[in-house]
Amino acid sequence: MQHFFVTTDQVKGDRIYIEGSDVNHMKNVLRMKAGEQLYISDGDNHKYLCQVRRYEETEAELEILKEEAVDTELASKIYLFQGLPKGDKMELIVQKAVELGVFEVIPVAMKRCVVKLDEKKAAKKVSRWGEIARSAAKQSGRGIVPKVGSVMSYQEALAAAKELDVALIPYELAEGMADTRKVIESVQTGQSIGIFIGPEGGFEREEVCQALDAGAKEITLGRRILRTETAGLTVLSILMYHLER
Repeated sequence: MQHFFVTTDQVKGDRIYIEGSDVNHMKNVLRMKAGEQLYISDGDNHKYLCQVRRYEETEAELEILKEEAVDTELASKIYLFQGLPKGDKMELIVQKAVELGVFEVIPVAMKRCVVKLDEKKAAKKVSRWGEIARSAAKQSGRGIVPKVGSVMSYQEALAAAKELDVALIPYELAEGMADTRKVIESVQTGQSIGIFIGPEGGFEREEVCQALDAGAKEITLGRRILRTETAGLTVLSILMYHLER
């Protein structure tokens, strides 16, 4: 069944009003007729089974048939602090991170980042990544649309992570899988979790030390060196398995 997102102000009583490009998608691409059913999420963990009532030129009116429980969200909010990668890798990272349950993706400018974004380019990229997050949330049946934050400096990211319950930093020179298992197993349902992932060149040792000084826990992801677009998704998968109820 088709699934769309709206904002809470588009939900009015037992009616929901679809606006913008989704109207054209429903009407002209999916060719949905009056009476057809679909799911609507308001981005605030509310999900509605609706049916199409009518179309106007720029609006679709839906009738709410019933509200259903949202059971697709993790009990913990996971924040992915992703070192800016080259090319379009960030698009893949955002898409898959949303599918795996991330709460927010924060692009971070680190020392070994090849990509340098000025304010205008950064805003355009973040907007594009936000669209990908929305599409991935729709496809995977999420109850919310995870946010893609503005590009942060590394120091800003560390400061933000200090507000979380747990921060993890996978590092290729870290050793001891047994210690990593203990760290993961110590993460509790309901805690907020930050994951720091370096860019293609990895972290500078100084950056790792700064993260540890800020309270982050160093972990290993095994004996193999993972690409930046793989490492974060690996940690998310491990946490999803650990936290899913």
